[in-house]
Amino acid sequence: MYRVSSSLPRFAKALLGGVGLATLWVNLAPASYYDAIEHRLLDLDLPRWLAPLPVSLTPLNITADGLMAFFLFFIGKELWEALTQEHGPLKGRQAMLPAGLVLGGLLGASAVWVIVSQLVETAEEAGFATGWPVPLGSDVVLCFLVGRAAFGPGHPALHLLLLLTIASDSLALLIAGLAAPDVSLRLAWLLLPLGAALAAWALFGRSPAPDAAETQRRAGRRLWPYILAGLLSWLGVAASGLPPALGLLPVIPAIAHADRSFGLFAEAEELLHDPLNRLAHALAWPLTVVLFLFGLTRGGIDLQAFAPTTVTTLAALWLGRPLGMLVIGLGLAAALGLRLPQGITLRDVLRITVIMGMGFTIPVLSLETALPGGAMQEAARLGLALSLLAGPLALLLARASAPRTNA
Repeated sequence: MYRVSSSLPRFAKALLGGVGLATLWVNLAPASYYDAIEHRLLDLDLPRWLAPLPVSLTPLNITADGLMAFFLFFIGKELWEALTQEHGPLKGRQAMLPAGLVLGGLLGASAVWVIVSQLVETAEEAGFATGWPVPLGSDVVLCFLVGRAAFGPGHPALHLLLLLTIASDSLALLIAGLAAPDVSLRLAWLLLPLGAALAAWALFGRSPAPDAAETQRRAGRRLWPYILAGLLSWLGVAASGLPPALGLLPVIPAIAHADRSFGLFAEAEELLHDPLNRLAHALAWPLTVVLFLFGLTRGGIDLQAFAPTTVTTLAALWLGRPLGMLVIGLGLAAALGLRLPQGITLRDVLRITVIMGMGFTIPVLSLETALPGGAMQEAARLGLALSLLAGPLALLLARASAPRTNA
């Protein structure tokens, strides 16, 4: 097992620090907290063909829609490398088992949300299946922090856990954007990120020919064309009505990159100097601040917000996701004759399902579009915070199953 970059534990601590400060603030002085995160810094008068609704810049939406796009780029880069590069853990047939587990987790979480929300009235304003995209996402950095403690830094199950959380988070945010009931999608705008990515790839991202001049080789190592393509891509995704946090993902395949995967968030990649890895390296420390700000602006937990939606959220994450992963994911693996990756046992998969009962970063991002505002969102946010208790449970299970040695 390769060494994972030290960035992930740092991200997790920054996120938890922001959440802790926001929770303290919102429970002691809720009015000042909401005034601070929703303070209108600037009102933009944009043409209707670009933004049909008025746009106001606040700390809340600057962080969630703008800065978090860099975090999605950071984890999306790892997913792209896993799918396409030599020795990528999701290349070819290797993708089938993780794909089945991810699909099972998404279906199980959404199905249990729908069932429980029908059995228990969540809110008067809620319709049938309102909010079902909320529990689809997980949390890459927090799941990694718990997984490293549960499995140890060198265990191959930690690699599988990272694969599942990255894939689940990416798909969950995309589904939340497509399923948002109050968002008018204008998908023609997606031609802008497509065109920007194609242009960046054609002019700079392709591997130079063996007899290419040195000026051509240097052009492929420049970063500014990809930064410009990223800006255009973000604008196109935001204008289309999809979550702006997804805005940088379309340009990832266009960026010149290394030929070989060293593993998800591998520390060895810090020595690589291709444009894709250089961009990721440049983001490593700024993202620590971004995740702290995200926790501060989106992570304030109202401890008095417990409601039926809280129960629905916990049921979807603690029952629906694990059952879906085990029944659908492992059932598909058995039907196709797939084997678990080397060094991973069924017990390890069970621990992974427990750890993935944690859901915070991406589910919190989807709250605004998936649920009516006010009490229902706050109740779901409390449920997402309580879901993090699956982490200590996973650690207790790991300790209980560890082999005992005689003193």
